[in-house]
Amino acid sequence: MADFDPVTKAVVPAAGLGTRFLPATKATPKEMLPIVDKPAIQYVVEEAVSAGLLDVLMVTGRNKRSIEDHFDVAYELEDALRAKGDEERLSQVKEPVDLATMHYVRQGEPKGLGHAVLCAKQHVGHEPFACLLGDDIIDPRDPLLKRMIEVRATYGGSVVALLEVPREHISLYGAAAIEPTEEDDVVRVTDLVEKPPADEAPSNWAIIGRYVIDPAVFGVLERTPPGRGGEIQLTDALRTLASTGPEEGGPVHGVLFRGRRYDTGNKLEYLQTMVQFAANRDDLAPEFLPWLREFLDKTGQ
Repeated sequence: MADFDPVTKAVVPAAGLGTRFLPATKATPKEMLPIVDKPAIQYVVEEAVSAGLLDVLMVTGRNKRSIEDHFDVAYELEDALRAKGDEERLSQVKEPVDLATMHYVRQGEPKGLGHAVLCAKQHVGHEPFACLLGDDIIDPRDPLLKRMIEVRATYGGSVVALLEVPREHISLYGAAAIEPTEEDDVVRVTDLVEKPPADEAPSNWAIIGRYVIDPAVFGVLERTPPGRGGEIQLTDALRTLASTGPEEGGPVHGVLFRGRRYDTGNKLEYLQTMVQFAANRDDLAPEFLPWLREFLDKTGQ
Protein backbone atom coordinates (compact mmCIF):
# COMPACT_ATOMS: atom_id res chain seq x y z
CA MET A 1 0.00 0.00 0.00
CA ALA A 2 1.29 3.47 -0.85
CA ASP A 3 2.24 5.80 1.98
CA PHE A 4 -0.40 8.55 1.85
CA ASP A 5 -0.89 11.13 4.59
CA PRO A 6 -3.61 10.15 7.08
CA VAL A 7 -6.93 11.99 7.31
CA THR A 8 -7.38 13.58 10.76
CA LYS A 9 -9.51 16.69 10.17
CA ALA A 10 -13.11 17.27 9.13
CA VAL A 11 -14.59 20.39 7.53
CA VAL A 12 -18.33 21.03 7.85
CA PRO A 13 -19.68 23.87 5.67
CA ALA A 14 -22.61 25.44 7.53
CA ALA A 15 -22.90 28.95 6.11
CA GLY A 16 -25.98 28.53 3.91
CA LEU A 17 -29.00 30.77 4.30
CA GLY A 18 -31.51 27.92 4.57
CA THR A 19 -34.06 29.70 2.38
CA ARG A 20 -36.03 26.50 1.71
CA PHE A 21 -37.06 26.43 5.38
CA LEU A 22 -38.16 30.03 5.83
CA PRO A 23 -39.57 31.46 8.03
CA ALA A 24 -38.12 28.95 10.54
CA THR A 25 -34.57 29.78 9.44
CA LYS A 26 -34.96 33.55 9.60
CA ALA A 27 -33.31 33.56 13.03
CA THR A 28 -32.43 29.86 13.52
CA PRO A 29 -29.70 28.19 11.46
CA LYS A 30 -31.03 25.39 9.27
CA GLU A 31 -28.35 23.15 10.74
CA MET A 32 -29.91 23.58 14.19
CA LEU A 33 -33.34 22.30 13.16
CA PRO A 34 -33.92 19.16 15.24
CA ILE A 35 -34.18 15.57 14.11
CA VAL A 36 -36.51 14.56 16.96
CA ASP A 37 -34.51 16.05 19.86
CA LYS A 38 -31.02 16.56 18.45
CA PRO A 39 -29.97 19.21 15.90
CA ALA A 40 -29.02 17.86 12.50
CA ILE A 41 -25.51 19.27 12.73
CA GLN A 42 -24.73 17.12 15.77
CA TYR A 43 -25.39 13.93 13.81
CA VAL A 44 -22.86 15.12 11.23
CA VAL A 45 -20.18 15.84 13.85
CA GLU A 46 -20.86 12.48 15.48
CA GLU A 47 -20.26 10.80 12.12
CA ALA A 48 -16.91 12.52 11.74
CA VAL A 49 -15.91 11.47 15.25
CA SER A 50 -16.98 7.86 14.67
CA ALA A 51 -14.60 7.81 11.67
CA GLY A 52 -11.75 8.92 13.93
CA LEU A 53 -11.77 12.62 13.05
CA LEU A 54 -11.58 14.57 16.31
CA ASP A 55 -10.56 17.93 14.79
CA VAL A 56 -13.65 19.58 13.27
CA LEU A 57 -13.75 22.96 11.51
CA MET A 58 -17.18 24.49 11.06
CA VAL A 59 -17.46 27.05 8.24
CA THR A 60 -20.24 29.36 9.38
CA GLY A 61 -21.73 32.73 8.52
CA ARG A 62 -23.80 35.50 10.03
CA ASN A 63 -26.61 34.47 12.39
CA LYS A 64 -24.97 31.07 13.03
CA ARG A 65 -23.78 31.75 16.58
CA SER A 66 -26.16 29.18 18.04
CA ILE A 67 -24.12 26.42 16.33
CA GLU A 68 -21.06 27.47 18.33
CA ASP A 69 -23.14 27.72 21.50
CA HIS A 70 -24.47 24.19 20.99
CA PHE A 71 -20.96 22.72 21.06
CA ASP A 72 -19.85 24.92 23.97
CA VAL A 73 -20.32 24.63 27.72
CA ALA A 74 -23.66 25.95 29.04
CA TYR A 75 -22.70 26.64 32.64
CA GLU A 76 -26.04 27.98 33.88
CA LEU A 77 -28.04 25.14 32.30
CA GLU A 78 -25.64 22.50 33.58
CA ASP A 79 -25.75 23.97 37.10
CA ALA A 80 -29.56 24.02 37.05
CA LEU A 81 -29.79 20.39 35.92
CA ARG A 82 -27.13 19.34 38.44
CA ALA A 83 -29.04 21.05 41.25
CA LYS A 84 -32.18 19.11 40.24
CA GLY A 85 -30.26 15.86 40.14
CA ASP A 86 -31.31 15.40 36.50
CA GLU A 87 -28.31 13.39 35.40
CA GLU A 88 -29.93 12.14 32.17
CA ARG A 89 -30.54 15.61 30.73
CA LEU A 90 -27.22 16.84 32.11
CA SER A 91 -25.47 14.11 30.13
CA GLN A 92 -27.41 15.10 26.99
CA VAL A 93 -26.37 18.74 27.39
CA LYS A 94 -22.71 17.86 27.92
CA GLU A 95 -22.53 15.30 25.09
CA PRO A 96 -21.91 17.73 22.17
CA VAL A 97 -19.24 19.57 24.17
CA ASP A 98 -17.14 16.44 24.57
CA LEU A 99 -17.44 15.14 21.01
CA ALA A 100 -14.46 16.78 19.33
CA THR A 101 -12.15 19.77 19.26
CA MET A 102 -14.28 22.34 17.46
CA HIS A 103 -12.98 25.26 15.40
CA TYR A 104 -14.88 27.96 13.52
CA VAL A 105 -14.26 30.25 10.57
CA ARG A 106 -16.73 32.54 8.82
CA GLN A 107 -17.49 32.58 5.13
CA GLY A 108 -17.95 36.29 4.60
CA GLU A 109 -20.09 35.98 1.47
CA PRO A 110 -22.19 33.07 0.16
CA LYS A 111 -20.04 32.29 -2.88
CA GLY A 112 -20.74 28.57 -3.08
CA LEU A 113 -19.54 25.30 -1.61
CA GLY A 114 -16.15 25.58 -3.28
CA HIS A 115 -15.57 28.94 -1.64
CA ALA A 116 -16.71 27.58 1.74
CA VAL A 117 -14.14 24.77 1.45
CA LEU A 118 -11.49 27.30 0.47
CA CYS A 119 -12.16 29.10 3.76
CA ALA A 120 -10.72 26.02 5.48
CA LYS A 121 -7.32 26.33 3.81
CA GLN A 122 -5.47 27.93 6.72
CA HIS A 123 -6.77 25.42 9.25
CA VAL A 124 -6.30 22.32 7.11
CA GLY A 125 -2.92 23.27 5.68
CA HIS A 126 -1.25 20.57 3.58
CA GLU A 127 -3.24 17.63 4.95
CA PRO A 128 -6.03 15.65 3.33
CA PHE A 129 -9.39 16.24 5.02
CA ALA A 130 -12.97 15.05 5.08
CA CYS A 131 -15.80 17.37 4.09
CA LEU A 132 -19.30 16.62 5.40
CA LEU A 133 -22.38 18.52 4.25
CA GLY A 134 -25.08 19.03 6.85
CA ASP A 135 -28.03 18.26 4.55
CA ASP A 136 -27.01 14.60 4.35
CA ILE A 137 -27.21 12.35 7.39
CA ILE A 138 -25.69 8.89 7.00
CA ASP A 139 -27.01 6.13 9.21
CA PRO A 140 -24.33 5.20 11.76
CA ARG A 141 -24.93 1.54 10.90
CA ASP A 142 -23.42 2.28 7.46
CA PRO A 143 -19.90 3.67 8.08
CA LEU A 144 -19.51 5.43 4.73
CA LEU A 145 -16.91 7.99 5.81
CA LYS A 146 -14.68 5.36 7.38
CA ARG A 147 -14.76 3.42 4.10
CA MET A 148 -13.90 6.56 2.12
CA ILE A 149 -10.88 7.18 4.34
CA GLU A 150 -9.76 3.60 3.69
CA VAL A 151 -10.06 4.20 -0.06
CA ARG A 152 -7.98 7.37 0.23
CA ALA A 153 -5.31 5.38 2.12
CA THR A 154 -5.20 2.88 -0.77
CA TYR A 155 -5.38 5.14 -3.82
CA GLY A 156 -4.48 8.64 -2.61
CA GLY A 157 -6.05 11.68 -4.21
CA SER A 158 -9.66 12.49 -3.39
CA VAL A 159 -12.72 10.32 -2.80
CA VAL A 160 -16.39 11.20 -3.33
CA ALA A 161 -19.49 9.36 -2.14
CA LEU A 162 -21.76 8.26 -5.00
CA LEU A 163 -25.42 7.29 -4.77
CA GLU A 164 -27.41 5.84 -7.66
CA VAL A 165 -30.51 7.98 -8.25
CA PRO A 166 -33.31 7.88 -10.84
CA ARG A 167 -32.18 9.51 -14.06
CA GLU A 168 -34.88 12.18 -13.75
CA HIS A 169 -33.40 13.29 -10.41
CA ILE A 170 -29.75 13.60 -11.46
CA SER A 171 -30.16 17.29 -12.31
CA LEU A 172 -30.38 17.95 -8.56
CA TYR A 173 -26.84 16.64 -7.99
CA GLY A 174 -23.34 16.57 -9.33
CA ALA A 175 -23.02 13.56 -11.65
CA ALA A 176 -19.95 11.37 -12.14
CA ALA A 177 -18.55 9.51 -15.13
CA ILE A 178 -17.01 6.36 -13.69
CA GLU A 179 -14.83 3.36 -14.53
CA PRO A 180 -14.71 0.14 -12.49
CA THR A 181 -11.78 -0.95 -10.34
CA GLU A 182 -10.97 -4.32 -8.85
CA GLU A 183 -13.10 -3.46 -5.82
CA ASP A 184 -16.88 -3.78 -6.14
CA ASP A 185 -17.69 -0.59 -4.26
CA VAL A 186 -14.88 1.59 -5.65
CA VAL A 187 -14.75 3.32 -9.05
CA ARG A 188 -12.38 5.68 -10.79
CA VAL A 189 -14.03 9.04 -11.50
CA THR A 190 -13.11 10.36 -14.95
CA ASP A 191 -15.42 13.36 -15.12
CA LEU A 192 -17.83 15.36 -12.95
CA VAL A 193 -20.66 17.65 -13.97
CA GLU A 194 -22.61 19.88 -11.60
CA LYS A 195 -26.42 19.47 -11.88
CA PRO A 196 -26.57 18.43 -15.55
CA PRO A 197 -29.83 18.03 -17.48
CA ALA A 198 -30.91 14.39 -17.31
CA ASP A 199 -30.19 13.75 -20.99
CA GLU A 200 -26.65 15.15 -20.65
CA ALA A 201 -25.59 13.46 -17.42
CA PRO A 202 -22.61 11.08 -17.75
CA SER A 203 -24.37 8.58 -15.43
CA ASN A 204 -27.04 8.45 -12.76
CA TRP A 205 -24.44 8.12 -10.00
CA ALA A 206 -24.83 11.29 -7.96
CA ILE A 207 -22.34 12.93 -5.62
CA ILE A 208 -23.76 13.17 -2.10
CA GLY A 209 -22.47 15.24 0.75
CA ARG A 210 -19.38 13.29 1.81
CA TYR A 211 -15.89 13.91 0.46
CA VAL A 212 -12.31 13.04 1.37
CA ILE A 213 -10.19 15.66 -0.36
CA ASP A 214 -6.53 16.09 -1.22
CA PRO A 215 -5.14 19.48 -0.10
CA ALA A 216 -4.23 20.26 -3.72
CA VAL A 217 -7.89 21.26 -4.05
CA PHE A 218 -7.15 24.62 -2.43
CA GLY A 219 -4.84 25.74 -5.25
CA VAL A 220 -7.40 24.57 -7.80
CA LEU A 221 -10.25 26.38 -6.02
CA GLU A 222 -8.27 29.62 -6.03
CA ARG A 223 -8.17 29.38 -9.83
CA THR A 224 -11.71 28.09 -10.33
CA PRO A 225 -14.09 30.70 -11.78
CA PRO A 226 -17.73 30.86 -10.70
CA GLY A 227 -19.71 28.07 -12.35
CA ARG A 228 -23.32 26.96 -12.16
CA GLY A 229 -25.46 29.50 -10.27
CA GLY A 230 -22.63 32.03 -10.31
CA GLU A 231 -20.93 30.19 -7.45
CA ILE A 232 -17.54 28.56 -7.02
CA GLN A 233 -18.35 24.86 -7.28
CA LEU A 234 -16.40 22.16 -5.46
CA THR A 235 -17.48 19.78 -8.24
CA ASP A 236 -15.58 21.87 -10.80
CA ALA A 237 -12.39 21.74 -8.73
CA LEU A 238 -12.66 17.98 -8.25
CA ARG A 239 -13.22 17.62 -11.98
CA THR A 240 -9.84 19.25 -12.52
CA LEU A 241 -8.17 16.95 -10.00
CA ALA A 242 -9.76 13.90 -11.64
CA SER A 243 -7.61 14.44 -14.71
CA THR A 244 -4.32 14.74 -12.79
CA GLY A 245 -1.82 12.31 -11.30
CA PRO A 246 -0.75 11.87 -7.66
CA GLU A 247 1.94 14.55 -7.91
CA GLU A 248 -0.79 17.11 -8.71
CA GLY A 249 -3.39 15.93 -6.19
CA GLY A 250 -5.24 13.36 -8.28
CA PRO A 251 -6.84 11.05 -9.03
CA VAL A 252 -10.48 11.02 -7.83
CA HIS A 253 -12.21 7.81 -6.82
CA GLY A 254 -15.79 7.17 -5.79
CA VAL A 255 -17.32 4.88 -3.20
CA LEU A 256 -20.63 3.45 -4.40
CA PHE A 257 -22.90 3.89 -1.40
CA ARG A 258 -25.85 1.53 -1.07
CA GLY A 259 -26.67 2.21 2.58
CA ARG A 260 -29.11 4.39 4.47
CA ARG A 261 -29.00 8.13 3.80
CA TYR A 262 -31.38 10.79 5.07
CA ASP A 263 -31.77 14.06 3.17
CA THR A 264 -32.81 17.03 5.30
CA GLY A 265 -32.34 19.61 2.55
CA ASN A 266 -36.03 20.06 1.74
CA LYS A 267 -39.26 20.02 3.74
CA LEU A 268 -40.66 16.71 2.51
CA GLU A 269 -37.51 14.69 3.07
CA TYR A 270 -36.89 16.46 6.37
CA LEU A 271 -40.29 15.22 7.55
CA GLN A 272 -39.56 11.74 6.24
CA THR A 273 -36.27 11.75 8.13
CA MET A 274 -38.02 12.80 11.32
CA VAL A 275 -40.50 9.93 11.03
CA GLN A 276 -37.79 7.36 10.29
CA PHE A 277 -35.64 8.46 13.22
CA ALA A 278 -38.61 8.42 15.59
CA ALA A 279 -39.59 4.96 14.36
CA ASN A 280 -36.08 3.69 15.15
CA ARG A 281 -36.05 5.08 18.70
CA ASP A 282 -36.68 2.50 21.44
CA ASP A 283 -38.06 5.22 23.70
CA LEU A 284 -40.52 6.55 21.10
CA ALA A 285 -41.43 3.77 18.66
CA PRO A 286 -43.72 1.75 21.00
CA GLU A 287 -46.12 4.71 21.27
CA PHE A 288 -45.31 6.59 18.06
CA LEU A 289 -45.84 3.78 15.55
CA PRO A 290 -49.32 2.73 16.78
CA TRP A 291 -50.35 6.39 16.77
CA LEU A 292 -48.99 6.80 13.23
CA ARG A 293 -50.89 3.73 11.99
CA GLU A 294 -54.10 4.98 13.59
CA PHE A 295 -53.62 8.45 12.14
CA LEU A 296 -53.09 7.03 8.63
CA ASP A 297 -56.14 4.81 8.98
CA LYS A 298 -58.29 7.77 10.00
CA THR A 299 -57.09 9.90 7.13
CA GLY A 300 -57.51 7.06 4.63
CA GLN A 301 -53.84 7.14 3.62
